[in-house]
Amino acid sequence: MSIYKIAIIGAGNMSKEHIKAFNSIDDFEIIGIYSRTKIKAEMLSVEFNIKNVCDSIDELYLKTEADLVIISVPELSTKDVCKVAFKFPWVCLIEKPVGYNLNNALEIFKLAEKNNTTAYAAFNRRHYSSTRKLQEDLISNNEIRVVNVFDQENPQVSLDAGTPKLVVDNWMYANSIHIIDYFTLFCRGSLVNVKNIKKWILGKPCFVLSILEYSSGDIGIYEAIWEGPGPWAVTVSTPSKRWELRPLEELRTQEYKSRKSILQDIHVWDTDFKPGLRLQAEEVIKVLKGEAHQLPTLKDALITMDIINKIYCV
Repeated sequence: MSIYKIAIIGAGNMSKEHIKAFNSIDDFEIIGIYSRTKIKAEMLSVEFNIKNVCDSIDELYLKTEADLVIISVPELSTKDVCKVAFKFPWVCLIEKPVGYNLNNALEIFKLAEKNNTTAYAAFNRRHYSSTRKLQEDLISNNEIRVVNVFDQENPQVSLDAGTPKLVVDNWMYANSIHIIDYFTLFCRGSLVNVKNIKKWILGKPCFVLSILEYSSGDIGIYEAIWEGPGPWAVTVSTPSKRWELRPLEELRTQEYKSRKSILQDIHVWDTDFKPGLRLQAEEVIKVLKGEAHQLPTLKDALITMDIINKIYCV
């Protein structure tokens, strides 16, 4: 059995969660870490027995010759980190958002193309067992579907917590991306039109309402409340069946003519680890083995970023 070597860039909470997931698989060894805040990297190296704590991305590759690097850094640092990381022949798994807005994401995508880099976006909600069960259920359903996404955001809380204003001003990319990505997953065909009925207002509490029309006939309905109460939720409705993710980690189904909403089982990995990360790690194994997989590419991520741009016009 091949042991794949992993390097980590970044030493925040998400890096720690990735380490936990990959450490549970015999195919992987976390072999090195780099962070601008070296003391955080050293703490993780002690906690998880990581051999190499490096002073630069160049040193990280030269010391580890890792097969995979996980990039989990603040939004405003992602492009500069990728610019260096893309010089090396490891596979890159980049925490979303891959860019703090659409233009920044496009710049990162072009850097990857220029360097012929194999890079993927870490959309862990795509790998929730609830999401996967819904996708599998939809395979055999050819009916027109309506996908309703309800979003709720508190950017002021993040601003008060010290998040940079540029990130908060683009908060739909930093945070709403998690839930808007469900349109990319569940709506078939190409997006042909977006009707923005209630528009977003920068810096003000507001409602947002948009209708998305797809070439398949599928309809997306996006509702969001900024600085107000509400849960994240996704529903998919067809004439014969309805699915609901609320919270997103749970799936409930309802058949036509039934009033019962039935809670589906979720995989133990979504309780033992940060939801989605353990199954995402399995997809990484497939990438490294050259097998078919379900990891979204940077091009896939741009599809969702473009939807955000069309809804929010920013």
